[in-house]
Amino acid sequence: MIYLISAIGLIVGSFLIFQISPLEWSNELFQSILDKPKSIKEQINEAAGNKKPNFLKREMIEVKNVLIMTGRSDKFSIICVCSLAFFAVGAIIAILLGNVFLVLPLGFGMFFLPLWYVKLTANHYKKDIASELETALSIITTAYLRCEDILTSIEENINYLNPPIQTVFNEFLQSVKMINADIPLAIKILKTKVENEVFWEWCDGLLACQMDRSIKNTLTPIVNKLSDIRIVNAELDYLVFEPRKEFITMVFLVLGNIPLMYFLNKSWYETLMHTVGGKIILAISVVVIFVSTAFVLKFTKPIEFKR
Repeated sequence: MIYLISAIGLIVGSFLIFQISPLEWSNELFQSILDKPKSIKEQINEAAGNKKPNFLKREMIEVKNVLIMTGRSDKFSIICVCSLAFFAVGAIIAILLGNVFLVLPLGFGMFFLPLWYVKLTANHYKKDIASELETALSIITTAYLRCEDILTSIEENINYLNPPIQTVFNEFLQSVKMINADIPLAIKILKTKVENEVFWEWCDGLLACQMDRSIKNTLTPIVNKLSDIRIVNAELDYLVFEPRKEFITMVFLVLGNIPLMYFLNKSWYETLMHTVGGKIILAISVVVIFVSTAFVLKFTKPIEFKR
């Protein structure tokens, strides 16, 4: 315990003495991994698909893309710090348990927890966007069918919308009123603001309505697609998440057996926690759990039904 406290004090003191920010240090560390110089041969192999980035780099690239997609790219440094902190916590837990074999498995396993959490939140973000988009397009389309003026339709309902969809339509209004009154051009720009195929189709339909308002009734069936997609995606999510729930239950059972063993059979508990063979078995179990978690997240990735 004394050595552990000394090590923590040494690390904290080093940051304070050299005036190094943990955020900047972790960001530089992760960026060095992502932006590591590649030889020409490596670039050719990656372009041809013959060589893929290692697991750590793939996870970091995917997390960074998720943060950019969800408008949280500035949070990447915080995620880096959290990963390093979780690694330290895992290593400390292993040291406190007196299991040297568990230091790296538990440390590296907990290192990926913040990265996996970000990946899981991406699906929830997409659902929230789709839900808000469904509401926004529905009320704007209803107003447009009545007044046949897209600016009036958006102005009447802009206060009923929620971010980030509200921000997108607000930028559309400001662009038309203060920068360029060309509505067709503004609609084309609006189309690029949201990553959703139904929204793109709605913008194309709205653009056609600027030339011929008699086809305005085609907008309603397009909006109804969002409701149909939401129902189908809910059913797909239920099927996909069932294996994930079973996996989480099995992990709790495996980990829960360790303290339970202390009350049922102390000799078995002592063998598992205080002998070399038991410590190795415990380390292997942790490795299996984290490796299995990576595969479960990969193979139970939500299926997004688009059309």
